[in-house]
Amino acid sequence: MKRAWGLALAWAGVFVVSSAGAETPVERGSYLVNTVMTCHNCHTLKGPTGDVAEKALAGGLSWDEPPFKVSAPNITPDKETGIGAWTDAQIKTLLTTGKRPNGVQIAPLMPTGYYKILTPGDLNAIVAYLRSLKPIKNEMPGPEYRVPMFQEVLPGAEKPIAQPDLNNKVKRGFYLATIAHCMECHTPMDKGRHLFSTSLGKGGQEFPGPWGKSVSRNITSDKTAGIGAWTDAEIKRAITHGISKDGSRLKPPMGFGYYAKMTDADVDAIVAWLRTVPPKS
Repeated sequence: MKRAWGLALAWAGVFVVSSAGAETPVERGSYLVNTVMTCHNCHTLKGPTGDVAEKALAGGLSWDEPPFKVSAPNITPDKETGIGAWTDAQIKTLLTTGKRPNGVQIAPLMPTGYYKILTPGDLNAIVAYLRSLKPIKNEMPGPEYRVPMFQEVLPGAEKPIAQPDLNNKVKRGFYLATIAHCMECHTPMDKGRHLFSTSLGKGGQEFPGPWGKSVSRNITSDKTAGIGAWTDAEIKRAITHGISKDGSRLKPPMGFGYYAKMTDADVDAIVAWLRTVPPKS
C-alpha cells in the first residue's frame, strides 16, 4: 500500500506559480497542469519513449492494491468518457475535496488534500485550461473501492493561501511545493497515512518500475541525510534535470522533464522553502 500510494504522487510531481503577469487564465492553467502539477504523469498513457501525445490527459496509469483498484481517468472535455459534462463547480469540488459529482470520495492517490491551498485564480485557470483541450474519447475502467476512502491534507494546506503571501519567497515556495505534492512521495507512510508530524520530507518510499527500484530521497535540511549541504544550484539541478549532488543520475518516477519547464523564479522559491524544512535523519 505504501509503495503504490506513493507511486501515484511520484508520477504526479510538482506544481508552480508563474511570474508572468500578462498571461490568460488558459495560459496559466496550461503552465500549472503541464509543469509543476505534472498531471500527465498519471493521466496520460505512457509508451516506450514517454507520454503518448495523442492520448494526452485521456487516462493513464492503473493501480490494483488492497484498498482499491483504480485507473487515472480521462480528464479531457469529452462528454461521454471525460469531464465534458461536468460543471466548473464539480471540477473544482473534485480537485479540492476529492469528491466526484455523485458524492463518492476518490482514492487519495489523487492528492486533492494538497490542492485545497490553491488560490481561486489558479483553480479557475486549471478549469479553463482543461476546458480548452481537444476532447478525446477514451473510456477508462471505473474505480473499485474495497474500504472507505479519505482525503489526506498536508498541514498548512487546509485552505486557499492568501494572495499577498505569494509575494513572500518562502511562503510562495510552500505553495508551489504543496500543489506539486512533493511531500506525497518524500514523506514515509504507515498504514496508508503519511507521517507528516514526525517525518516530513524524510524520504524512504520505494517505487519499482521499468527503471528498477527507486527510493525517495530525504529532502529535509539535514546536512548529512538530507540536502542541507547542497547548494541552491545543486538542488535546482536535481529537481529539473534529475542529477544528484555527486553527478549521478536520479531515477524516475520523479517528473524531471515536467519540472524543467518551470520558471527559474518558481524553482528558486521551492528551494527557499526546502531550506526551512526541519532536519530529519
